[in-house]
Order: sequence, then C-alpha cells, then structure tokens
Amino acid sequence: MIFDFFGDKTKAIIAMAHIGALPGSPGYDADGGLDKLVEGVLKDVEALQAGGVDAIMFGNENDRPYVLKAPPEGLAAFTAIVERVKPRLKVPFGVNYLWDPEASVAIGAVTGAKFVREIFTGVFASDMGVWAPDCAKAARLRQALGRGDMKMLFNINAEFAHSLDQRPIEQRAQSAVFSSMADAILVSGPITGQAVNQSDLRKVCEKVQNVPVFANTGVNTDNVREMLSVASGAIIGTHFKVDGDTWNPVDGERVKRFMDIVETLRG
Repeated sequence: MIFDFFGDKTKAIIAMAHIGALPGSPGYDADGGLDKLVEGVLKDVEALQAGGVDAIMFGNENDRPYVLKAPPEGLAAFTAIVERVKPRLKVPFGVNYLWDPEASVAIGAVTGAKFVREIFTGVFASDMGVWAPDCAKAARLRQALGRGDMKMLFNINAEFAHSLDQRPIEQRAQSAVFSSMADAILVSGPITGQAVNQSDLRKVCEKVQNVPVFANTGVNTDNVREMLSVASGAIIGTHFKVDGDTWNPVDGERVKRFMDIVETLRG
C-alpha cells in the first residue's frame, strides 16, 4: 500500500489537471474569467477519470513566468476553482501551486486535498532566481491547519533549476525523509515533460525504502514499464495531453492506453 487513500492499489498513477492561467498572470483570459477556467479543467478531469487514473492533482502550470510566492489573486482563484470542481471528483485529489510550498499547503488544507506536491527542501539556481524554500514553515502550517493527515510529496530535483547542493541525489532524498519528514520523494527530469534519469530514480529507490518514490516527469507508454519497475508510481501531465503537448487539453484515448499498460504491471 502506497497511501491509505489508494486502497490496495500498487504503482499509483496521479494525473495532472492543469488549470488555465490564473488572474494576475500574463496569460489570464479576463473575458472568460473563472467560469472558463472551471470549464476547461472540468473537461480534463472527466477525461482523466474516464481513463482510470488513481488520483488527480490540480496545478497552475499555465501561470508562466512562474513565481516563488503566490500572489493573493492567484491563491484565491486557485482555491475557488478547486472548490467548484470538487463535486465532480470520483478519485482522491491533491494540489500544487508553483512554486510556493506554503500556498500549496494552505490550498490543500482548506479544500480537503489528500496530498500536496512542491519543492520543500534544497537551494537551487533557477529560472525564477535563487530558490530556497522553507520546509519548516510549510510543515508547521499543515499542522496549524489541522491537516497532519495530508501527505507532503517532496520534489527533490526541481524542473527549470539546478541544485546548488552537490550531494548525490540519493543522499538528498534520504536526508529529506530524515530531517524534513517527507511523506514521499519525487524524482524529476530537467523540465516539464522530459523523462526522469533512470539511474537517478533507481539510486533514490534503493536508498529510500521507507516512503514511496514517484517518477515525477516524462513517464509515457514507451518507458512506463521501466520506470514502474523501480518506482512506487508516477505523476503524469504532458503525456496525457493531445499530441503529448503540455499546453493542450487531455486526450482521453492516451489516458486509457497508458492505464491499460499500468493494469498489466500491477499483476
């Protein structure tokens, strides 16, 4: 069992539901407003659920350029959208506000999310500048909001960034579990949609055996068998989109084909 909300499922697949650009972001459609954002993400949610994914994670990937601190208008809109979509959910859900750990925890806590994903530890040189999250604040906020049950998924090698910590990735993963109480470790490729380094994933899985390890980016029908031969599960965004393009809507047939393969791997 990976987490209790997955029941007895193994090799869990968490699918991304990318919300359109939020208020304040350069790509925001003010004419369409929140109604258009809700409509768009609902279509993706329905396609993902019909395809058989195990959980859904809401994210604001369309809020480019990304920020390290969520603005009030983005935080409010993200929360409102999740609340409006919740009645249509049939699977557990999580949230990730890029790239703000405390915002992710706050949204997750008040909406009833089962998990949150973020960069919680480390120091990075990134497209957004020097990136140094404060895991302690995020963990204490989770506790203050009475959501100690909500899992915190630690992405330990951030996309769009380079770690300034020169320890091997498996040591950073082990340290995040020991010092910062990570509920799961996520291993990413260098950018959204690009595959995880299989050697890195294997090293982390060998070193960290008391919490789940997920492949966080770039898993597809060609490499899913290899990735899930070592990982506890995967988080899928880009591969489930039309033509495998991150910014397109979800393609239900791609989801079904992928999940059919996963079912064979579950035995």
